[in-house]
Amino acid sequence: MAASSQPARKASFFGRFAEQTTKYSGTTAVFVGAVGIVLLWAVTGPAFHYSETWQLVINTGTTIITFLMVFLIQRAQNKDSLVLHLKLNELLAATKGASNRLINAQDFSEEEIRLIHQFYCLLADKAKADNDLGETHSVEEAEDNHHEKLAAHRND
Repeated sequence: MAASSQPARKASFFGRFAEQTTKYSGTTAVFVGAVGIVLLWAVTGPAFHYSETWQLVINTGTTIITFLMVFLIQRAQNKDSLVLHLKLNELLAATKGASNRLINAQDFSEEEIRLIHQFYCLLADKAKADNDLGETHSVEEAEDNHHEKLAAHRND
């Protein structure tokens, strides 16, 4: 195994457990095992006369597993989402000409996100109108154009 240039990290017991369980639960072996359990349960139906207890076993088991897995999956998604945001923030911060206003955009209100989305829709329309796929526009360039249009409209 190659040596890592990153410092060793100390994760909590629960953090390590959750990460390993999430990774393992997504494997083919676990899926095949789950299918096997369901098949075994179905095959035992006649032996238990399809009783309420027989049905309760699978219902209770799947409910408990589903309940616990929801939290583990959400934890993994939260971590993945945060890492993705950090990587995007690094790209924005490192890219000359990119708007730093979008760093940590995940923390914006829904209204702020809607306004920025509308702005980028206008920017996309402007790029389409240029009929030049090589032409690029920055947020600031589009904002300047918008202010110029507003000023021209007021003067009319």
